[in-house]
Amino acid sequence: MRLALLMAVAAAMLVSCGRSGPQPQTVEPTQVVDRTAPSIIYPDFGDADPHDWEGRHPGLYPVHGLDVSRWQGPIDWRTAKASGVSFVFMKATEGGDVADPMFDEHRRGAQAAGVPWGAYHYYYFCRSAREQARWFIKNVPKGADLPHVLDMEWTPHSKTCTLRPDGRTVRAEAQRFLDILERHYGRRPIVYTTVDFFEDTDIGRLPKTEFWLRSVAGHPREVYPRTVWRFWQYTGTGLVPGVQGRVDINTFNGTPENWARWKAKS
Repeated sequence: MRLALLMAVAAAMLVSCGRSGPQPQTVEPTQVVDRTAPSIIYPDFGDADPHDWEGRHPGLYPVHGLDVSRWQGPIDWRTAKASGVSFVFMKATEGGDVADPMFDEHRRGAQAAGVPWGAYHYYYFCRSAREQARWFIKNVPKGADLPHVLDMEWTPHSKTCTLRPDGRTVRAEAQRFLDILERHYGRRPIVYTTVDFFEDTDIGRLPKTEFWLRSVAGHPREVYPRTVWRFWQYTGTGLVPGVQGRVDINTFNGTPENWARWKAKS
């Protein structure tokens, strides 16, 4: 509810700024005030383990969404959308032979509810980029609303693959994977990564690449200095109506108008 309150305050400031004379009637805090902007519902989410944010709170960004996998189970997508979920990235594959058993159900449910979706691939360094890209393409049909995602992070708890290649190798493999998917789907994927992986591999040097950054204890401008980001995963313990248990929550870096233009590129 803290997030919803911040969004309500931001909405009130936007309405009153620069106005004189009688003020408009109070609007519901979960509704967009600017009728000319794309339809965005301010999020009404909770957090099981909230961070005490300093500086720019994630709630001051208007466009929020989820990333999900089999661990969320079935999702009531219409309820989630009504609570402020504006997009979702769903796990499709990992490595060269694992597919998320909930992917098709999540995809169909999001599509039916009108929630823009993209899919992500969890990368392992024991298979080639080409093999993993082919596996993703085999399991993810065309027609996504958003660009797909290459999830690159270290895998220290894996039972089968804990390799940690040097940064040059990592960037070369990522480049191959991104190029293959871009040729197939027509839009270059985003790269999701974590703080330690970003620092260890210098993956931020990838050309023509947009980044989705995990940072649950600080704003990206502090944790990833001078890095341009498209999405920010700001909690892994979110509580969202329609979703069972805890879930990752993310925000888009931009206004509703920016969001509409960026999404339309897909």
